[in-house]
Amino acid sequence: MNETNPSCLRCQSLPEKLEEGGEGRLFVWLPLGHSFGKLVRLLGDSGRDYQVLPAGQCVAVRLNGTEVGAFAADAMGTLTGEEARATRALFVQGEGEPGLADFPRVGSLPQLLTMTRSGWLVDMLSEQRVTSHYQPIVYARDTRKVYAYEALLRGREPDGALVSPGRMLELARDADLLFQLDLAARLSAVREAARLGLRVPIFINFTPTAIYDPAYCLRSTVATISELGMGPENVVFEIIESDHTPDASHLRALIAYYRKEGFRVALDDLGAGYSSLNLIHQLRPDIMKLDMELIRGIHEDAYKASITQKLLELAQKLGILTVAEGIETPEELRWVRQHGVDFVQGYLIAKPANPPTREPPDFSE
Repeated sequence: MNETNPSCLRCQSLPEKLEEGGEGRLFVWLPLGHSFGKLVRLLGDSGRDYQVLPAGQCVAVRLNGTEVGAFAADAMGTLTGEEARATRALFVQGEGEPGLADFPRVGSLPQLLTMTRSGWLVDMLSEQRVTSHYQPIVYARDTRKVYAYEALLRGREPDGALVSPGRMLELARDADLLFQLDLAARLSAVREAARLGLRVPIFINFTPTAIYDPAYCLRSTVATISELGMGPENVVFEIIESDHTPDASHLRALIAYYRKEGFRVALDDLGAGYSSLNLIHQLRPDIMKLDMELIRGIHEDAYKASITQKLLELAQKLGILTVAEGIETPEELRWVRQHGVDFVQGYLIAKPANPPTREPPDFSE
């Protein structure tokens, strides 16, 4: 791994928990003169030890690491929402001054507040309590036959209780920990699959915005897959359509990298966003996954049925395999089966689990 590459350090290092830090200075850069004045008045009224710095409308507030969160909350209560989002902050332990190496740690005031509350996620990542559950993707015509498993992110509390992915992802986005969580999720997906002895393709979700340069950011993932003896033909990377990066060239570069390494690519949540057809054209996926909201009650909704039928016809013409997600009723299964979907997944077949269901039920035609 090229340790001099900033993106590698970003993904593979964790921030120190502020509450464990000693005394230092919080540097706060304000966007406007009157915003600066508001904060200085707050500091004067609170009696805190601070220093006004001559350049950049900046103040340095002396705090203990345990006090940073409370101060950030007070400052956000003084500033407007836009002012708080435009304010930049950095906590430096001891008497040091911010240097170039500190630049990646500078964040908005709301991000700083979130970071002070994210200690449990930092602990989870550092203690490798990120794991994966697997949901079978089965053949539409024969639901007893497993085609693949989708790896789904889960966390574990110290007592073993599960942590929902939504809670983890929301905090990771707000606290600027998405890079580290996305990497941990990818590595968990392949390591757990190997430990469980899963011999069919594994679908792995990834977040495009958590990857700077695929040649560096994805190197450890590709190396781990190789070390575990998993052939690239047995790994499918899913792009979540509702969470894709707006930079189409960046997304194409990610896809090109995966394909160069021999992996396949799936476009997930198709139909959940507003640019499905454009994404199909730009990314040319190997597999399209139809969003569960599009499938829900499709046998009773003419609009959903018409949209889905056209997507399936398009996929068939282009040679793209299709997966219908969120199948919960025999009627939904019957509809997608009749209209030519290749594979299905959903609670009707099996819920995500670790270890996963290996013998799905038979829903014969």
